[in-house]
Amino acid sequence: MFRKMRRFKQQLEDSDTMTVLKNGHRGVLSLIGDDGYPYGVPVNYFCGDDGHIYIHCAREGHKIDALKNNDKVSFTVVEDQPAVPDDFAIYVKSVIVFGRISMVEDREKVLKCAMDLARHIYPEHIEDTYVADLERNKTAVQMLEIVPEHITGKKVHEK
Repeated sequence: MFRKMRRFKQQLEDSDTMTVLKNGHRGVLSLIGDDGYPYGVPVNYFCGDDGHIYIHCAREGHKIDALKNNDKVSFTVVEDQPAVPDDFAIYVKSVIVFGRISMVEDREKVLKCAMDLARHIYPEHIEDTYVADLERNKTAVQMLEIVPEHITGKKVHEK
């Protein structure tokens, strides 16, 4: 059903792939948008202990319209590697997830996931910013959940 990586020698081990996914907090969500055009949008995310990917968004808009029409998505994360002195090559690890996306409907889960996302991205600002912000906006916040069906990771060293 899913293609194997063409450059399989660059494929990351599953554990390394999950490390990139769990450590990242910015990715590109790609859906089928208006008139069948691809719609790729940068988003904040976290990877939960269940292996699902959780994304914060508004309760309406292009993403929501697109996922209501087609729940199949791809999600891409790129992790730059430290530069090597005197080497002009590019070192990158990337992960692509194929899966199904849905709106999280359970409000308690939405609020828990929103706080988990804040802890993942800005742990130093939880008490002074996000607790109060989430309390003010708890009816407006929405979380999306991607259930992965296929995940691959790749390590690139290009000269």
